[in-house]
Amino acid sequence: MIFETQRLEDSEPPKKPQNLDSGYDENILPKGAVLQKRYEIIKVLGVGGMGAVYLAQDLRFTGVIRRCALKEMISTTPDPHIRRLAVESFSREANLLVQLNHPGIPKIYDFFTEAVRSYLVMEYVEGDDLENVLENTEGMLKEETVLDWAIQVCDVLVYLHGQIPPIIFRDLKPSNIMLRKQQNKIALIDFGIAKAFEAGQKGTMIGTEGYSPPEQYRGVADPRGDIYALGATLHHLLTKRDPRLEPPFTFHEEPARLLNPSLSEETNAVIMKALEYEPEKRYQSAQTFKDALVAALKKDKSVVVSAAPSTQVLPPSAPATNTTTILSGQPPVPPQYQTPQPPPAQYPSPYPSQPYPPQYPPYPPQPYPPQYPPYPPQPVSPGGFMGEAEGELSDSILPVWKFKCEDEIRSSPVADKLTLYIGVYDNNIYALDLKNGQFKWKYATEGGIAAKPFIYNDRIIIGSEDRIAYAISTSGRLIWTCPTEGRIRSSARVEFEHAFFGSDDHRLYAVNAQTGRVIWRFEALGPIRSSPTLGDELVYVGSEDGHVYAVDLSSGTHRWKFRSNRNVTSSPALYREMLIVGSGDWNIYGLDAKTGYSIWQVRTGQAVISSPVVHDEIAYIGSTDKYIYAIDLKNGRVHWKFNAGSPIVSTPAVTDEAIYFGTVGGEVISINRRDRKIRWKFKTGGPIPSSPLVADGIVYIGSTDHHVYALPA
Repeated sequence: MIFETQRLEDSEPPKKPQNLDSGYDENILPKGAVLQKRYEIIKVLGVGGMGAVYLAQDLRFTGVIRRCALKEMISTTPDPHIRRLAVESFSREANLLVQLNHPGIPKIYDFFTEAVRSYLVMEYVEGDDLENVLENTEGMLKEETVLDWAIQVCDVLVYLHGQIPPIIFRDLKPSNIMLRKQQNKIALIDFGIAKAFEAGQKGTMIGTEGYSPPEQYRGVADPRGDIYALGATLHHLLTKRDPRLEPPFTFHEEPARLLNPSLSEETNAVIMKALEYEPEKRYQSAQTFKDALVAALKKDKSVVVSAAPSTQVLPPSAPATNTTTILSGQPPVPPQYQTPQPPPAQYPSPYPSQPYPPQYPPYPPQPYPPQYPPYPPQPVSPGGFMGEAEGELSDSILPVWKFKCEDEIRSSPVADKLTLYIGVYDNNIYALDLKNGQFKWKYATEGGIAAKPFIYNDRIIIGSEDRIAYAISTSGRLIWTCPTEGRIRSSARVEFEHAFFGSDDHRLYAVNAQTGRVIWRFEALGPIRSSPTLGDELVYVGSEDGHVYAVDLSSGTHRWKFRSNRNVTSSPALYREMLIVGSGDWNIYGLDAKTGYSIWQVRTGQAVISSPVVHDEIAYIGSTDKYIYAIDLKNGRVHWKFNAGSPIVSTPAVTDEAIYFGTVGGEVISINRRDRKIRWKFKTGGPIPSSPLVADGIVYIGSTDHHVYALPA
């Protein structure tokens, strides 16, 4: 098809525009084509069901750049009646827009038809639509920002609904709201189905399923329908739950705050009122809707500490035992019986990201990486005391599969029957096929992920350095979030339908695993990066303040604390009535689980960041002195130790046959549990803080070389 107005001899041949679907129409105008001897096509902005939208240069203005958007409608149907209706619909949009004058509505400059194509020339809104903004935002959009956008949309709706007769937009959704570049100002686009309203008038159901109100499905156009659609848009923007993928009109079953607990009660109430099924129960005008949004925004800005209403906000000076929300109904410890605690230690906030092994103050002082001194000679037990790396071995195994991510992997993997889950420092949690490593999905947070995921029923619970704990369904959809005031490097543990995890805000959290609601918080004197261990009545966790804490499982009150001489990043292991944990003070401790008294301690040659694993009354744990230790739990005697040739921060995995662990030197090593001889070694391209998972004869582990590996056990 050739238009008389096209200047094709100097233009490039038609090319498929980037970022468009495969259904590319060869008749899309090429770059350089000129319409009406005035509008020169620069590029395609998008392609819809009725035609393309182009960015064009208005040639009538010489010496200046005046860009505009050309919205195209192509009618190729042979039925002249249908073609006429399509042109009339397009003409209606032009006639509507030309009458309107509002900063939130693009200005119309021109309208013309050529053969089967009609063009609307309008103001080019430089920016991105809110659907793209949402998809490209890691984590949740800020409540304050979204409320500001919604208030601006209400301003446009107040203007439209105030026309005589009122103009109803009828297709309000994130993709029809543009965010102007560098202005944070919105503009409504695509007035193709906007309708002048007359009371009692009915028409065909037009709109987008999920955003359109119930009455619009019956052909009823009413200004309150736009209020419903804006409520659905707000719900989507603040929860990332796409209403087009849900059963229609199910918002009452999933209030926004259930999916995003960080939302204020006021904002949640405003959204849910706008989404009432019956129009009479919604806000009756865009102005009243706007007033409610303004009030919610003012309330949000007045809160000094942003937290979910279900979260009890404690002042920084509050003692750990001030939490009064009870998990099992037991009363808190009366103040006169509470253990006095010294004022909190001063830690920099936010806490800077650290390399692995973390650069804690050396003990005693020495340069980092530490120059590991020779370990003093120790007696050899029957059967041999010391296993040694037997020279440099070439890789004796090949990966079953490996998967490359975008950044370092410090998290440790977990798996269900079909899927492997692991956090990555590219801000994502990945789901990979357990058998072949194929990508299934990933969920983006706003910070790197060092914590290990925890699988609980149908969800994955994990913390991020963006200061938020997430519950994500095993299909990759957000279920709830729980904000904290510090980076989360502690891995969650779930028992009794509650998730327990620490944060760099010095707190240990107990959270309802179904809803994300905070039940209690215990405040330590320093960041908590250790992962908690649960007993029948107590939760045990280490802190960077040098203590191991025992906290009442039901109330979050302090029971006892044990002081080491350096940070306790190691996660405790519970064996009967004993707690085993490593410390940055070069020791591994065996503590009485009821009282916190030291039963025994084992001196190592460097800091212990690795966490212990108990198997057959032996505790296995690594140290940055390059050794794996096997400690007899009965007496604290070192049964044997193995020199891996490189510092170990990875927590070992232990089976009846073998021990598996990673090293800072980048090796995954398997040694025989009985004779400590090397079974195999596999070299990766970076240090390995990740701890291995052994399942069905395969060892899964991540490396800072950006890869997840599946190795034959």
